[in-house]
Amino acid sequence: MHASWWRTASLALAGILFSSRLLEYEVWVRLNARDLHRSHANVASALINRVTFVELKPEVLERVLEPFPVPVRTLDALHLASIAFLLRRDQTLELLAAAQALGVPLTAL
Repeated sequence: MHASWWRTASLALAGILFSSRLLEYEVWVRLNARDLHRSHANVASALINRVTFVELKPEVLERVLEPFPVPVRTLDALHLASIAFLLRRDQTLELLAAAQALGVPLTAL
């Protein structure tokens, strides 16, 4: 397995949850559809507040424009794009840490 995947997985095991912002909307749509929004609002809000959200910005969504190895539904593609973004971000952070460890000067752009 890829090292950045393991880092993300270990953060999840440590209780740090990641999801696309879609999760919040999916939770509320399901609660509203079942008329549970009043009785379950506190629990839903507590869960949602534990999640670190990946916002659906163009740099996250660009992966959706490429083919997936298997057919996926639109919402699944959006979630997969969020996962791919997190993995790319972890790879970038690993590369920056390695460069710093080698004494490569880093400059903000």
